[in-house]
Amino acid sequence: MTAFLRVMIALLAILLAAAPVLADRSAGGRCAAALPPTAKSLYDKALHDALAGNSLEDALTPPARWMVITGSISAADARVNAAAAAECLKLAR
Repeated sequence: MTAFLRVMIALLAILLAAAPVLADRSAGGRCAAALPPTAKSLYDKALHDALAGNSLEDALTPPARWMVITGSISAADARVNAAAAAECLKLAR
């Protein structure tokens, strides 16, 4: 087997292994598209941290807290929107 063929087989294996990851993130994105604007904003701000392996609570708390502190939303609205965003983040993982 030539070196080129070995490299191509290895690349194909990597791409096939990554396909489920891309599909999950896509499902999370579709879910987030249906969210209300505030929940979508929380999803967008927390996505990187959630994909990096942080807990959903750790990923969502800072942006939600900031929105409450700045007066963008109430604490009750933050809880509801963070819960909705968390459901989509679960799919994106």
